[in-house]
Amino acid sequence: MKLETFVMERTQSVWENRVEVNLAESGVEPMTLGELVDGANLSDTRLSYPQTNGTEELRDRIADLYPGADADNVVAANGTAEANYVAVTHLVEPGDEVVVMMPNYMQIWGLARSLGARVHKLPLHEEASWGPDLDELRRVVNDKTRLIAVCNPNNPTGAVLSEDAMREIAKIAGSVGAYILADEVYQGAELDGELSPTFYGWYDRLIVTSGLSKAYGLPGLRMGWMVADEGTSAKLWSYKDYTTIAPGALSDRLATIALEPGTRQRILERTRGILNRQLPLIDELVERHEGRLSLVPPKAGAIAFVRYDWEINSTVLMERVREEKSLLIVPGDHFDIDSYIRIGYGYDEAKLADGLARLSDFLGKLD
Repeated sequence: MKLETFVMERTQSVWENRVEVNLAESGVEPMTLGELVDGANLSDTRLSYPQTNGTEELRDRIADLYPGADADNVVAANGTAEANYVAVTHLVEPGDEVVVMMPNYMQIWGLARSLGARVHKLPLHEEASWGPDLDELRRVVNDKTRLIAVCNPNNPTGAVLSEDAMREIAKIAGSVGAYILADEVYQGAELDGELSPTFYGWYDRLIVTSGLSKAYGLPGLRMGWMVADEGTSAKLWSYKDYTTIAPGALSDRLATIALEPGTRQRILERTRGILNRQLPLIDELVERHEGRLSLVPPKAGAIAFVRYDWEINSTVLMERVREEKSLLIVPGDHFDIDSYIRIGYGYDEAKLADGLARLSDFLGKLD
């Protein structure tokens, strides 16, 4: 297998620590260790290999998030990125067909193509508040469709699927025996405080992936997970033997603390407070450039997918903003859609305001 370049991740890896302001991040301001543990003593944590699919206590905590699941349905991973990687490499063979919701974080798209699959788009439509037209999904699935990949809540738009749409996607997948891979890493980061529904329990050929990097503000733990039926989870665990083998012992312990019900509620309240406090700064930017910028308000996540009306390619715009303003944003090209930029608004509020001022000044000069 020859992996194609993951352009967005490579760009961020090169530049995120070389600019003065980084608005390419897609989560909320990370928590400190002290904020998370709140006095808990970690000195007795033995730094050995933990259970390679995650300790039973951690997997119990994760399973509690998915009605009907238990620890045997869960495999812990080093971030949602590893969870998606393991799930796709388990499912996809050369010659398979894969459908990916678009726009989307391009990991699954690139990985499936690298594995020799034919990949089709399920487009989300801005005029439908970034919802899908499921007739388009019906037209593209066939007996060769192995996998339908969705991201809900969605990256980069912040849209959330309705339960009716989720049921229909499951019905369409069932009509051809395809798997659904549901990346739900932004669940818990809903601005209205209402938890978006999980696909888990609605369909039998299903893998749900998620983790603590986005809604929980704990990206440094590199803790993610996969949830599936017991037979599938056992196979996923065996694939993980070829990647990182086990989560870090401290990450396992700290993730277990984070998912304790009271702590989890406290963390998600913090996240939603940040989002509701800082999204108006994005709205002010859009209003300042009325007629040139537009935004379908995100329902979840710390990301705003802003449309612009200047005759400039989004990657070129990103590069000019980086060079002229020492500011990093994500171009729509990195999601295979031009004339958009993704702005992360969940990190430090003062830096957000500074970055948006730099961006506004740049856009003003485009006029």
